[in-house]
Amino acid sequence: MTTPAATVAAQANDASFDTLWDELVWRGLVHVSTDESALRELLDGDPIVYYCGFDPTAPSLHLGHLVQLLTMRRMQLAGHRPLGLVGGATGLIGDPRPTSERTMQTKETVSDWVAKLRAQIERFLSFEGESAARMVNNLDWTSGLSAIDFLRDIGKHYRVGTMLKKDAVSARLNSDAGISYTEFSYQLLQGMDFLEQYRRYGCVLQTGGSDQWGNLTSGTDLIHRVEGVSVHAFGTPLITNSDGTKFGKSEGNAIWLDAAMCSPYAFYQFWLNTDDRDVVDRLKVFTFLTRDEIAEYERLIADEPFRRAAQKRLALEVTSLVHGLEATSQVIAASEALFGRGELSALDADTLASALGELPNATLARGTSVIDALVATELVTSASEARRAIKQGGVSIDGVKVASDDAVVEGSLPGGVSVLRRGKKALAGVFLS
Repeated sequence: MTTPAATVAAQANDASFDTLWDELVWRGLVHVSTDESALRELLDGDPIVYYCGFDPTAPSLHLGHLVQLLTMRRMQLAGHRPLGLVGGATGLIGDPRPTSERTMQTKETVSDWVAKLRAQIERFLSFEGESAARMVNNLDWTSGLSAIDFLRDIGKHYRVGTMLKKDAVSARLNSDAGISYTEFSYQLLQGMDFLEQYRRYGCVLQTGGSDQWGNLTSGTDLIHRVEGVSVHAFGTPLITNSDGTKFGKSEGNAIWLDAAMCSPYAFYQFWLNTDDRDVVDRLKVFTFLTRDEIAEYERLIADEPFRRAAQKRLALEVTSLVHGLEATSQVIAASEALFGRGELSALDADTLASALGELPNATLARGTSVIDALVATELVTSASEARRAIKQGGVSIDGVKVASDDAVVEGSLPGGVSVLRRGKKALAGVFLS
């Protein structure tokens, strides 16, 4: 297979826009913000320091976080200096979920997750040059802070009535679960994060998801009260499908950035299966393609939807960003080989195994009959149906047509696995015990 290296977009902002802010708005990355005209002027002026926070409430980031990482990268490419904050302190508490309290993790678990998230974030930012990124941890300025000092220095600037009006808090107060004082206080900690970074690094802008807007404005309000200056924030929209489906950990369908939690093959297939109605928006948010390039894919969707050119480009771009070009090339090769456009025996064993894990599959003893394997993988409902399919010439194993009822599964593909096919599109994997 030809490597797709030449088709991966370079990381650069689109020069056809007058300002960075205009491009961010066009890409659909601004759902809510402080003063829009001031933000346009700020991002079009001298380099600023900005930040986004990531709490270690899981051992991996997901595609919702990827929106933030790519937004940060776009601003860095414009010459601004990012701070990537991993919440070693706020992660011990967790921001309020809409329906129930978070399960608190041990300090050791949170520390481990901090390291994992930091490593993921560092892959998306540059730590060299005049706009070099910096990683920070809010545990650095909270671990030695006493409760009395926190209440005196931070708590005195907050009004309970205002805190109660925050969407996340209001939702919980109206739920059966209620809200603990711990999670109620989360917005104070995030507000203090912005204040500390303003003082330490001159940070004047915070980004985050729009569902975090109450926490983002907690910081802008605190800095205005304490320092008497105006700083800014903007929130990106939540990623939903055209049918309103959300993606995320709380919805139980998160697309993780860690290959151990979502294989590169599964990750690629997720983007490849994007609905025609959603793919243009995804190209804007998750790739560095220009608006002219995206307009061409929009035309192809209308004129030649069966080619799924936009989905293929989207899957290539995002999987390459997250997992690298080499892994993406292997995934594309596996996808093509499974559907008859390449050699199964030439595939990487790990990629093939992860691909088969996404198909109907079964673990069987070596030498199991193909008939039993067809039944075990549910490509057929009975042995008699399996025999009929073989007789009709509609069954193959590892790319070779099965001609006899006596055929067995040998695991002849890399990694000692086999691929069963019935007809043109029904596939299953066999792992050998």
